[in-house]
Amino acid sequence: MTFQLAACAEMLWLDKPIAWRAARLHEMGFGVGLWNWPEWDLDALEKTGASFTIMNGYLRGRLSDAEGADLLVNSARETAQVGKRLGVARLNLHGTGLGDGGLPIPQHTAFAPGMWLRARDTLHRICDMAEEEGVTFTLENLNLREHPGCPFNTTADVLSLVSAVDRPQLRINLDLYHTQIGEGDVIRWAEACLPWIGEYQVADNPGRFEPGTGEMNYPVIARALADMGYDGPVAFEGYAKNDPETALEAFRAAFTV
Repeated sequence: MTFQLAACAEMLWLDKPIAWRAARLHEMGFGVGLWNWPEWDLDALEKTGASFTIMNGYLRGRLSDAEGADLLVNSARETAQVGKRLGVARLNLHGTGLGDGGLPIPQHTAFAPGMWLRARDTLHRICDMAEEEGVTFTLENLNLREHPGCPFNTTADVLSLVSAVDRPQLRINLDLYHTQIGEGDVIRWAEACLPWIGEYQVADNPGRFEPGTGEMNYPVIARALADMGYDGPVAFEGYAKNDPETALEAFRAAFTV
């Protein structure tokens, strides 16, 4: 079984330009994940020849209130143009915008009745726009330890929303690092999300480093994904505990089954 392996360029070789990182990942046989496009030299990224697998799909907005939904849809449409220019496979969403250190903007301490329904309706609007633009969005789970007050952060929340919308323009970006911290039981969550998966993201816990540095048995997880019949994208969204190339080879080894 061969997975489609990728890695987040913005978390590796932190002293190098983003285009250099994308080119090196491409040379090593990995797809390239990105975050916020206004910080990049898009011309330089285009010239790398890299396969861009995922990037942040919005710059502002929220799922569960009218003003935030309008901001989100408009921002996502703007970002979709950049995604199409780079050939990005998936554009990623969260329940609300994330600021410095990954803190939600705004933070929610309580959830009013109707927020889930409004979030579902906003995601339908995103899908309508995505269908027009010919792009695909994903909704990512987060953990509340590192992203306190983020709405619709849990694996259960994301699965509930994406399965309720149930349209090909919206998939799940299941980050198993966040699942481990938030809920654990990662293999069964991975299986439950499988019908709607766009991408699995991985990093070991604690530390958000490469497989083999923490408590998560990624070779077993990889074997379980293969046994489910999955052969799609798996991305390392983590930091290198030592040097990036060693970290990437550890990731490749863990997901060679």
